[in-house]
Amino acid sequence: MKRRILLVDDEVAVLLTLKAVLEISGFDVDTATSAREGKSRIRHREYEMVITDMRMEEEEAGREVIEAAREAVYSPAIALLTAHPIDDEMLSSIGADKMLVKPMHTRVLLQQLESLFVRHVSTKEKATAAPVKSAAKKSAAVVKKPIVVAGNPAVKKAKKATVSIAASAKPKKATAKKATAKTPAKKAPAANKVSTAAKKSAAKKALAKKPGAAKSASKKAPAKTPKKTTRR
Repeated sequence: MKRRILLVDDEVAVLLTLKAVLEISGFDVDTATSAREGKSRIRHREYEMVITDMRMEEEEAGREVIEAAREAVYSPAIALLTAHPIDDEMLSSIGADKMLVKPMHTRVLLQQLESLFVRHVSTKEKATAAPVKSAAKKSAAVVKKPIVVAGNPAVKKAKKATVSIAASAKPKKATAKKATAKTPAKKAPAANKVSTAAKKSAAKKALAKKPGAAKSASKKAPAKTPKKTTRR
């Protein structure tokens, strides 16, 4: 995108010559032949640079153009174009960033404008980066700030809650232990049944081994007599 420059000068020959040189060098150029016209263009369009003459319809009409450029939101670079050089202190008091003395060779003019562009962009970047850094430092300080435990009601409530939770959790552990202790007692009747059955089977085996027991059993059983059959 082409960088846009506003040229303000009441000498039409100088104005048109500078316009042609800058457009050939790749700039988009608007012109104004008075301070009033220049201020109107500054309010209605955005420019990367404003170049204005000092003596136009009034002796110091260029001051009005410079003030309007300083008040613009987009903050353009400002160059004072004059045939009467002034010192740096006066230039700074006027509000201009650079002084261009006419007449000037085309190559020198372009070099000075390019250096002014670079310096102005760097200054704007530093100005915008400074608030971001300060905000980042403030946020970091807020994060690093220690939490005061003593006298903090929220911390006291949290401590009470943890104590009550721990107290309520202890009886649950005791009941769990009691439940585990009672479980073997339920299995005791089954073990008693097994032992009594084993005793009965052992007693039966002991009786079977005794010799008198078989004889007594044979005596008690009556002998069966065969039935007599009669022939006819």
